[in-house]
Amino acid sequence: MFDLVLKDGMVIDGTGQRPPFRADVAVAGQKIAAIGDLAGAAARAVFDIPGMMVSPGFIDTHVHTDAALLNDPQHESGILMGVTTEVLGQDGLSYAPLSPENYRMYSRYMSGLCGVPPQELDMSSITAFRSHYHRTCAVNTVALVPHCAVRLSTVGFNDVPLTGRPLDAAKDLVREGIRQGAAGMSTGLGFFPAAYSTTKELVELAKVVAEMDGVFVIQYRFFNSDRAEGLAPVAEALEIARRSGVKLHIAHYRTTPANPGGTAAMMEELDRAVDDGVDLTLDAYPYPCGSTMPVCRLPGWFVEGGTDAILTRLRDPDDRRRVVEFLEETNGPAMGHTLWSYIGSARNKNLEGMAWSDVAEQRSTSVADMMCQVMLEEELDCGLAVLPPFSVAVWRQIETDIMRLLDRDDYMVGSDSIPIGSACHPRAYGTFPRLLGRLRRRHGVPLAQLVHRMTGNPAARFGLSGRGVIKENNFADLVVFDPDRIDDLATFEDSRVPPAGIAHVMVNGQLAVQNGRCTGVLAGEAVP
Repeated sequence: MFDLVLKDGMVIDGTGQRPPFRADVAVAGQKIAAIGDLAGAAARAVFDIPGMMVSPGFIDTHVHTDAALLNDPQHESGILMGVTTEVLGQDGLSYAPLSPENYRMYSRYMSGLCGVPPQELDMSSITAFRSHYHRTCAVNTVALVPHCAVRLSTVGFNDVPLTGRPLDAAKDLVREGIRQGAAGMSTGLGFFPAAYSTTKELVELAKVVAEMDGVFVIQYRFFNSDRAEGLAPVAEALEIARRSGVKLHIAHYRTTPANPGGTAAMMEELDRAVDDGVDLTLDAYPYPCGSTMPVCRLPGWFVEGGTDAILTRLRDPDDRRRVVEFLEETNGPAMGHTLWSYIGSARNKNLEGMAWSDVAEQRSTSVADMMCQVMLEEELDCGLAVLPPFSVAVWRQIETDIMRLLDRDDYMVGSDSIPIGSACHPRAYGTFPRLLGRLRRRHGVPLAQLVHRMTGNPAARFGLSGRGVIKENNFADLVVFDPDRIDDLATFEDSRVPPAGIAHVMVNGQLAVQNGRCTGVLAGEAVP
């Protein structure tokens, strides 16, 4: 007897090679037990879904939910949009392998991005990290070894070269982390202490990832360009892959309001690298702007030493003046085109959703100084979102660009989800249904192609055995959705609204969403 049969749906198998086909799908235990005409089959539950699509669960290749899943394991933002697996540890930012002291310090540094996780957890290894997400939350999770944690565990939060014995220790941490189940390593060269690194250091660490057959995920450089051997940010990422032989994955690589319509130019360099033998994949999300934490806008000298040192400098009038000058020089008027998406304390909760320019005017100071004020008052526990462009034409051109990028078979979907705060970026609730709904319909993209970019493609890249494709004996991570109704409903004005058109979601054979509502089942596992 089957546990459940999805009857009379249209199956999109996740391979990208086959159009939707009519079939019943049966589940037994954690696995897909049968696909085909199952009329009369005995099952404990039968869901009649004529006209609905059955696809593999969506795999979100880039999220910042490392703390959110610990604080709110139901994770409705992801599971309600059909995400059944998330890749953690992105941009070099996460919690393991760290000592208890470094875990507490760095979780405060990251709080504007992730919120504050439970402070008593053991984060001393990737094994310990993965255990906190195994059968304790709604979605499956994949770990990456984060570069920042590796640096903290070897040379601390210090602007020093990673060479000699510390480099050997760092390599051992990466090697052991992958042995313990990480799919690879991540770095984010817009975040510290990762951004203190040189190209040579990154090549040496990437060689270990290549040795272990992992994936090297990179957010390319924003700081310390003098350490990149004269290379531009993307060129540095490609050089790391060339010299190490690692499988390279570039995070959230898309056009912006600065280069709408520029997909051909931005991909030319990458295509040459692929022709030269670089093993490359990329991800993107379908919005013209992003969100992050304000501490990532501070330069290396200001953040050296970690959280307490940052707060000390924010209190010092001379250091504060210097960093305000730096922010105004490097960010300029764009700083005002930002809002507070998340505020940790009740004291400033009213700022959530307010544009920085308005808050600065309210406080009778500059935007840069206001940012420093709030960071100090919140002890870094605050996040930002960049406002979308004023021009609808620019916004739509960037959406067109995203669909062109997803036409490539080396692309996949990463939401860059930061699901904290009352004014969080709508991508946390809307990324996947936005692509499958309004943008697919507007651009006439084949449904099977888009689903492949969300399922089979990332499963293959990150080594998720038995996932990403609907076939017998694969894990029953499944999404049932209405192709005519699916759409995102989250907006910048009302960002925490679940999507329309997604009826059921299964994780490891258990119903996590039924009739559009979370069931409370926490069947996610640490994979692969």
